Amino acid sequence: MAILGNIIKSFIQLKDTFSSEIIHGEAQQDVLKQLLEKAKNTQFGVFYNFEGILNSDNPAKTFAQLIPFFDYNKMNEDWWYKLHEGEIDVTWPGNPSYFALSSGTTGKTSKRIPVTDDMIEAIRQAGIKQVFALNNFELPADFFEKEIMMLGSSTDLDEKKDHLEGEISGISASRIPSWFRSYYKPGEEIAKIDDWDDRVQRIAERAKDWDIGALSGIPSWIELMLQKVIEHHNLNTIHDIWPNLQVYTSGGVAFGPYEKSFQALMGKPVTVIDTYLASEGYIATQVRPETDAMQLNTDNGIYFEFVPFKPEYINEDGSLTDDAPALTLSEVELNQDYALIISTVSGAWRYLIGDTIEFTEIERAEIKITGRTKFFLNTVGSQLSVNKMDTAIRELENQFDTTIPEYTICAKRGEDGEFYHYWYLGTELENKNKEQVAQALDKSLQEANKNYKVARSKALKGVVVNLISPDSFYDWNANNKKKGGQVKMERVMGEDKFADWEAFVSKN
Repeated sequence: MAILGNIIKSFIQLKDTFSSEIIHGEAQQDVLKQLLEKAKNTQFGVFYNFEGILNSDNPAKTFAQLIPFFDYNKMNEDWWYKLHEGEIDVTWPGNPSYFALSSGTTGKTSKRIPVTDDMIEAIRQAGIKQVFALNNFELPADFFEKEIMMLGSSTDLDEKKDHLEGEISGISASRIPSWFRSYYKPGEEIAKIDDWDDRVQRIAERAKDWDIGALSGIPSWIELMLQKVIEHHNLNTIHDIWPNLQVYTSGGVAFGPYEKSFQALMGKPVTVIDTYLASEGYIATQVRPETDAMQLNTDNGIYFEFVPFKPEYINEDGSLTDDAPALTLSEVELNQDYALIISTVSGAWRYLIGDTIEFTEIERAEIKITGRTKFFLNTVGSQLSVNKMDTAIRELENQFDTTIPEYTICAKRGEDGEFYHYWYLGTELENKNKEQVAQALDKSLQEANKNYKVARSKALKGVVVNLISPDSFYDWNANNKKKGGQVKMERVMGEDKFADWEAFVSKN
């Protein structure tokens, strides 16, 4: 009998019984006031008169009127650079204990995003919320006695003069409480290995020593790790070595594109729980099995605003126009893409995180990630967002009985001077099928997106598809020193980067 598991499960059930339902709109108002109050004497708070905003009749409205939108570059160039010069109380009281390194999916160099002690606590509280939400998934008691494989970036953080630096997954894993360490795999020694391939090799070698009940990490890298374990031990599926694996906590990207290839590695069904942990904070987590949508963490260190994701509000580089309207949680609608804006206990203010979301349930504050602001392809009016592309890719998988976990696209002129969409699909299909795939992809997008259909009848001449191994995408990231951890493949490329990509694929 799983005595410890029953104790833990009973405690989770008891906690859930006595927890009150969050009223998300009210929680957000409280969070905004808490943020403004704590930061009102910082350089940023004084400059933008947080005291006056707090004393206004409508702090949320005044806040949106007085403070401009920021992305990382603007926040860093105007304010965060001061932190690197030794100044304190810049956008949040004191100095951050950590900087999260994030090149994102489009940046050429690593961003250095402050992570304060208040943010670490907010992430911890969000993690506790996720644990208690497991009560909704009807997991057996013995699940709570199994080990958890957390595959993130290295926990061997770089020591600087007054702070530590690393990816957010590595920072979070380095702060694992002592009571959890016996459950945590691959363990501190392996987790500190910086080289991703070496770390995964060590995991494969030690896999038989562990009784893994849950996995956590970005889908593409989790899949490669599982493939390595299966290959190393000559297995059919991962359940041959981890028979008690029951839960996979996905994060960083939408799980949909990876579902088919992930399930192919399983020997039996696994409960998939989506989470949304970014370098800037723990945004949302799935709290119930009836949906794969995630609930925003509305009561815990982050204030959210939502800009309708429409061409008139988005600049070519993915930034927002100055006059773009920002809505509060009480003003949003269903079935509308929004660019996500956050203000946080790490001193990010009205910050464009770069992701787009849509609400599936407003009262519960539940969302799905639909794409990236920079991955919105609107050349010649096609208005393709990542969620529309993902849907079309899922249809191709079904039609051609294959998996396509990775892809990228560029809109550019062909040799005839006309615009084409050039796609590279990561699949085991042979390239001789590319014409059929291109026709099916084009048809699917035209049927699902009227703007794309109009573009195809006018300025968008056609679709060109190349079918390549998914490994090419992982090798590309490795070649750019972006392997493992929080790394995500760019779905839409500009022409310069796409030229580099095509040269890389051709060479390899």
